[in-house]
Amino acid sequence: MKTIGIDIGTTTISAVVMDTEKRKLLASKTVPNGSFIRTEREWERIQDVKLLMKKAKEILDELIVQHPDTEAIGLTGQMHGILYTDGEGRCISPLYTWQDGSGDQPEFDGESIAAQVTRKYGIFAATGFGLVTYLYHVKKGLVPEGSMAVCTISDYLGMWLTGRKSPLVHASNGASIGFYDTKDWRFREEMIIDAGMELSMLPEVTTEVKKLGTYCKIPVFVALGDNQASFLGAVGMQENVWQVNVGTGGQLSVLSEQHFEAPGIEARPFLKKKYILTGAVLCAGRAYAILEQFFQRCAVAMGLDAKEQYGVMEKLAKSAREDAGGIQVITKFKGTRVNPEVRGSISGLSEENFLPENLVLGAIQGIAREYCDICQEIYRGTGIRAEKLIASGNGARRNEVLRDTLKKMFQAELEITAFQEEAACGAALSVLFAE
Repeated sequence: MKTIGIDIGTTTISAVVMDTEKRKLLASKTVPNGSFIRTEREWERIQDVKLLMKKAKEILDELIVQHPDTEAIGLTGQMHGILYTDGEGRCISPLYTWQDGSGDQPEFDGESIAAQVTRKYGIFAATGFGLVTYLYHVKKGLVPEGSMAVCTISDYLGMWLTGRKSPLVHASNGASIGFYDTKDWRFREEMIIDAGMELSMLPEVTTEVKKLGTYCKIPVFVALGDNQASFLGAVGMQENVWQVNVGTGGQLSVLSEQHFEAPGIEARPFLKKKYILTGAVLCAGRAYAILEQFFQRCAVAMGLDAKEQYGVMEKLAKSAREDAGGIQVITKFKGTRVNPEVRGSISGLSEENFLPENLVLGAIQGIAREYCDICQEIYRGTGIRAEKLIASGNGARRNEVLRDTLKKMFQAELEITAFQEEAACGAALSVLFAE
């Protein structure tokens, strides 16, 4: 079966063509997202929906021409963010992305919406969560006139391609906008009403991969959240196999039959009413990039040219002692989901071990340790073991020492994912679960 998967990411839009029977990538194309809109509010992070639709359609049309025997189209995209639609299914707002800072503004007796929701209802709420953004708009009178529903950008792409007038959202995206009980697979309607939001604005949610309609006579199916699509593209439905995603930030995810949550660990809805247990590393590849900038500034200070230092750092890390000479580096430069105020540190320094090679390896071990801590927390709660790691993201692909360090810490074999565009590939594969 030949299918197309589309991923509307924050910085790029990607599409792939897959032979799902052979699990083979036949074609792919990626273009810059390039749709951010400048506003007077520096904390507002919004994107131009019309431009996103135009770019997605151009890629899709090109692949359909090249592969006219395509049998299905699967969708995914950046989670958490929302846009508003009217009664005819037209978008009447920009996309308020997951990076939007509305929910963090201390405009309500010195408290933010995210803080109010967490304090009052005892649920995790972060700025950028769609219903946190919506609640901010409600309180500030910013909900666009004529709004009938909210949905994510990939949900809207499905509406736009098929002509639907109302959004149908998979639970993976429904949960991502907040106020969702993943254990009972439903929105927390009592809290939503009490907070002052309209239940009628919530999208219809499904736990199945349902057909939305057709585009160019090709069936289009409901969108998965990009975390779930990436997991499907990299791991599939394998048990005891953990996806280690290392980008600017990072995530560790594993398939689970049981619902389990803990501080910093989310149970995210997946396919067949299963979960992906996920923990976030806020500063993964970025921590290594920060260290590279440090070395680059040192080079400039010594009169050398300002050039990339990653090659030098790799050589240094390979020459360091396996224990980094006893140096302990904590790479939580941006805090954690549980404690955003915590910061990085370097300890265990001595006259003998304060060497650049130990500093580099120590930083790599610090990054790996954050993933290992998440794994141990999930293991304590579920008993799920790490039999195998599948690494994705450029931070893992380009850093051999990090991959070796992860293997040693997890005591598990590690493979690089077969596809670079894991989310788009997962979207293409998701149609196999249609009911």
